[in-house]
Amino acid sequence: MVTATESGAFPRPIGTRRRFSALLAATALGVYLLLIVGATTSLTDAAAACSTWPGCHAPTDPLSQTELVIAWGHRIAAVLVGLLVAATTVAAVLGELPGRVRATLLVAAALYLVQVGVGAAVATLGSAAIVPGLHLALGVLVFSTIVLALAWDLEAATGTDDDTIEAPEPAPEPAEPTAGVERTLPSSRLARVRLTAFAYFKMMKPRLMWLLCLVAAAGMALAAGPALDAYTIVATLGGGVLAIGASGTFNHVLERDVDRRMSRTSDRPLATDLIPVRNALAFGGLLTVASIAVFLTINALAAALGLAAILFYSVVYTLLLKPNTVQNTVIGGAAGALPALIGWAAVTNEIGLPALALAGVIFLWTPAHFYNLALAYRDDYARGGFPMMPVVRGETVTRKHIVYYIAATLVSTVVLAWITGLGALYAAAVVIFGGIFLWTAVSLHFEQTERAAFRSFHASNAFLGAVLVAVVVDALVL
Repeated sequence: MVTATESGAFPRPIGTRRRFSALLAATALGVYLLLIVGATTSLTDAAAACSTWPGCHAPTDPLSQTELVIAWGHRIAAVLVGLLVAATTVAAVLGELPGRVRATLLVAAALYLVQVGVGAAVATLGSAAIVPGLHLALGVLVFSTIVLALAWDLEAATGTDDDTIEAPEPAPEPAEPTAGVERTLPSSRLARVRLTAFAYFKMMKPRLMWLLCLVAAAGMALAAGPALDAYTIVATLGGGVLAIGASGTFNHVLERDVDRRMSRTSDRPLATDLIPVRNALAFGGLLTVASIAVFLTINALAAALGLAAILFYSVVYTLLLKPNTVQNTVIGGAAGALPALIGWAAVTNEIGLPALALAGVIFLWTPAHFYNLALAYRDDYARGGFPMMPVVRGETVTRKHIVYYIAATLVSTVVLAWITGLGALYAAAVVIFGGIFLWTAVSLHFEQTERAAFRSFHASNAFLGAVLVAVVVDALVL
């Protein structure tokens, strides 16, 4: 096997496997950028500003200078990305690569040529001359094929045959509930009240709130646009915070025994018996009732979806998925996607296609996001007895799947743009932060450390946060 740093494996100026992987990643990002530009061109009908191909001869009465710029931008981007695809394919043919990587890139290059031909037909004959969506679909296929080659290339360059943890034995239960963490209660009554209040707050998992509330806000913004009223915002986000708090509290109750075995969770309030189980259950029940009551002031569908979110995270994910299947993170992504439907339903009292598209982005992003954390805490999850991907399938497979799910997430953002007509701010956010996210995932293959896993984890948070903010601003302001 050719190592990532071995020189002479590829023609100059590439030389090393790591440089080829960087070129392949850059090509994937270039194709993704072209997808976004192409979707913008389609939504604005900017292709009508150019009546010839490959040049761009404007009609006598062009639609607008903006559309002419978009059309020219699409043409220039297609040329530059085509050069990247060609360079990568030539390097793959001449370099030392696994056969499946080389074959996949040859297929991608052929598909790119077909896509160029379809684009020429659209430019000269009009969009009615081809099957609707064919040009965009071919672009998605080219992107997916190149990312597949990237994932296989990274696996071959940096992976190992077997890096799973063999039948890890969960750590024994501590003799005392507080054995994992030394806890000394303060002598002051006020200090004890503050400590207890913070413990209840901690059970609500406040770190999850900002991102999930942003998902709901994006759903509301897409549904209402500038007409979104203040009460709907306050009630939806308020009900969402209460629902997240209820879910987190029940999760703490149900996993308290496992939490004592894991270093990252051994200081949780129920793991240390700071909060009695019956009190935590009562608190979770109170939050659930309050959440449903708030949602009911909007409409019954929002309340039903809020209750479904609580039950799914608390019962389906925590009790059924997390301890029993390696796909727990994938299926569990539905819990994070539900706020998108809640936000849309709060405005429209129904579930619409844009809401489902937004939920799809969150669902596909979740594994790409959480697998980084699973890599960083791999040994801890093994001690807890959870069948996380790095424990069961190994780190090599997990890193490969991160790339797969990033690609799926990026494709879903294109679908969301195509359905909703989101503008330039959204396009810039997904391209810039999507590029950073993919780049950190590629770096994770070569720098296989906890630090690199956390860097990719934080990049995933930044990506989704930036994309959701862009959705809200585009829908409400621009």
